[in-house]
Amino acid sequence: MTQTIGIDIGGTGIKAAIVDVVSGELIGEKIKVGTPAGAIPGDVARVCLDLVEQLDPDGSLAVGVCFPAVIIDEVAFSASNVDQSWIGLNVGDLLEATLGRRVHVVNDADAAGFAEYKFGAARDVQGLVLVTTLGTGIGSALIYNGVLVPNSELGHMTLPGRRGRTAEQLAANVVRIRKRLSWKRWAAHLQVFYGTLEALFSPDLFVVGGGVSKEYEQFLPLLSLRTPIVPAQHFNNAGILGAAALAPFTK
Repeated sequence: MTQTIGIDIGGTGIKAAIVDVVSGELIGEKIKVGTPAGAIPGDVARVCLDLVEQLDPDGSLAVGVCFPAVIIDEVAFSASNVDQSWIGLNVGDLLEATLGRRVHVVNDADAAGFAEYKFGAARDVQGLVLVTTLGTGIGSALIYNGVLVPNSELGHMTLPGRRGRTAEQLAANVVRIRKRLSWKRWAAHLQVFYGTLEALFSPDLFVVGGGVSKEYEQFLPLLSLRTPIVPAQHFNNAGILGAAALAPFTK
């Protein structure tokens, strides 16, 4: 079976599509609905049930889900923009019981990063690939020789010489927007972030995602790094693609 349903659960929207996990192409249309008010587990699970029944009424396809939390053995250990009752919950068990089919759950940034390795800007790159998403926060994913190292959360690390501020507090895209920073000024903040990552990890490739990466020509050329740094190729579909691609390797 080369087709899997990918679901991307976010604080404001839930997206789903059938994915060919060999080619990385969506099969048919992507469905997007609003996240239920409060984003409590039972309500979100029922929305996911409705989506998979629309996409695959026969119930034959497995499901890969990406979720905005630290996920260890499918248990949520944090909750970003969703109800705090998710913390400590086995998200995979909840969704399997509701959907009546196999489900695998991963962190949303990990899914997006794996999508770039499997189908996008880092396709088949060997060594260490470090994918970051610049948005309201900063997500990260590490892939080493095709193997995902989960839950890196590098946006939360404190940057040197910045009075205890985290990478997100300094360099997230929302900071650029809120403070009306020029591209040059924001790039100086990004230089600190990526320079620190380069010193700590010595990656073979940086991939920069998030909606702002569509404007990469405004800021990536301003960075001075030893490591090649390129924009992501998959934007709104990255979570769906990565979640689906990771699902067949489990259970």
